[in-house]
Amino acid sequence: MLWRGVARRAQRNNAGTEAAEALERVARAIAEDVATFAEIMDRLGLRRSPVKPAAAIAAERVGPLEFNGWLRGYSPLSRFVELDLLAMGIEGKKILWQNLRDYAGLSERLPDVDFDGLIERAQSQRDDIERQREAAGRAALARRASPR
Repeated sequence: MLWRGVARRAQRNNAGTEAAEALERVARAIAEDVATFAEIMDRLGLRRSPVKPAAAIAAERVGPLEFNGWLRGYSPLSRFVELDLLAMGIEGKKILWQNLRDYAGLSERLPDVDFDGLIERAQSQRDDIERQREAAGRAALARRASPR
């Protein structure tokens, strides 16, 4: 939920750019992954925490308020922070799929779930935003690191 919101917010904030196209693909894939994870939990009989979605929504709403050196608006640092958060979340999701496959033994318990495909999709999402993340990092941090 949190990562999906970050991807959607980043997509809106980068409308009309190459980054927005990548972010749209990533947001769509994250939504599919959330649904897959919820289905896996249901099939295993695991209860969902009512607190975690509320905490994710709160974090999603606070996200735009990060200190970016600007009182209002979207700064180059905002873009980098959003893309960096997404990269970390996607990497974490990839590790989650690997752990569920390898350590929880779910590939045997749920043979119809394509964990390898989910891992590949996470890597594809990561690759999809990496060029934009690198460009945003250079734009945001080069300005801040230059001597005054």
